Amino acid sequence: MTDRRVEVLSPAGDPEKLRTVIAYGADAVYMSGKSFGLRTFSGNFTHDEMVSGIRYAHEHGVKCYVTMNILATEEDLKYLDDEIDFVAHTAGADAVLVSDPGIFARIRKIAPDLEIHISTQASVTNSGACSFWQQQGASRIVLAREVSLAQIREIRRNIDPDLQIECFVHGAMCVAYSGRCLLSNYLTGRRSNGGACAQPCRWGYSVVEEKRPDIAMPVEQDERGTYIFGSKDICMVEHVPEMIESGIDSLKIEGRIKGAYYAACATKVYREAVDRYYADPDNYEVDPRWNVLLDKVVHRDYDTGFFYQSPSEDAKIDSAKSYNKPAFVVGVVDGCDGNGLIKVTQKNKFYKGDLLNVLMPKGYIEPVRVEEMYDEKMSPIDSCPHPEMTIYIRTNAAGIPELSFLSRDGDKDYGILPG
Repeated sequence: MTDRRVEVLSPAGDPEKLRTVIAYGADAVYMSGKSFGLRTFSGNFTHDEMVSGIRYAHEHGVKCYVTMNILATEEDLKYLDDEIDFVAHTAGADAVLVSDPGIFARIRKIAPDLEIHISTQASVTNSGACSFWQQQGASRIVLAREVSLAQIREIRRNIDPDLQIECFVHGAMCVAYSGRCLLSNYLTGRRSNGGACAQPCRWGYSVVEEKRPDIAMPVEQDERGTYIFGSKDICMVEHVPEMIESGIDSLKIEGRIKGAYYAACATKVYREAVDRYYADPDNYEVDPRWNVLLDKVVHRDYDTGFFYQSPSEDAKIDSAKSYNKPAFVVGVVDGCDGNGLIKVTQKNKFYKGDLLNVLMPKGYIEPVRVEEMYDEKMSPIDSCPHPEMTIYIRTNAAGIPELSFLSRDGDKDYGILPG
């Protein structure tokens, strides 16, 4: 085993999220162009955005991995070579993620020096498969989410020390093995393994009796509906020492289609957790503020995934409820002026007098009270009703840095009142 320091790998679903996770401490990001990645509903990157985004990341010492991990059709192959050439030779990506052997072979031919990471979509679950891909030229394996921590330790012992291992440690799981699901294809015509999954496993379901198709009956229900396919979310922040000591090289945060606030929060927490471990491995303790932050983002009930239990022991289905929505973002800080006013881009309506949570790239402060509020013309206002409007606020805090997020407790979809 090597003495490599473990990497915090964050989702960069678009240029805004890339800049955000870099500010919050990511060592590397994974991103996608407009094709060949498995998250076509994320904003993703145009060619120009990818060039400038990778340049920005490299200027900040952050690596960029580009996803090309669809299971390709014959039609996809017509455009593949040009995209490989662009990602490798124009954009300057540090690596690509691949699951399809055909795409793998074309990358090895067109860009033989480009590092290739084998996607979790390839369902690698053992040391033999790891070694096979290394022999073909892969430098890293993203293990299947179904692999346990005990199995990871065994895999690490049985593979080349130079071969890197990456694992998902936070975010959504898929109801299907290694994401190989056809629900979306069947119900919507959107190709799951081509990047267009509509996530029907997150929908509410009922059952009908064959002779009475007009009567829908809930299987199990709360006030929001019935969710018989949706998986719990992974959260391994309390187990970072075990993850690192198992020989994992990269801790991956899921979420390219999720918001910048989620990506910032998860990146901050795992950055601090990894740094705390290396500062004093024998006395690692979970900061209680980490769970508070992670509980503020939209999520399903957290669990440890399959790291300690196999799918046959516990399928991790969260049938009791849909998403937890304990807070919502009302603004992103763009900076401060010389008069102590904080410039904010509005994301959801809030009011003068509101008590707001603050998520900052570094450090923590208590919730702040909005004491004054002005529009872009510096006219006093009591609320900010227009989407993405620029406003200025004064709070009881001395200053709030750029790229901080302001949020309110509560579910905005259930009618939050000012106060």
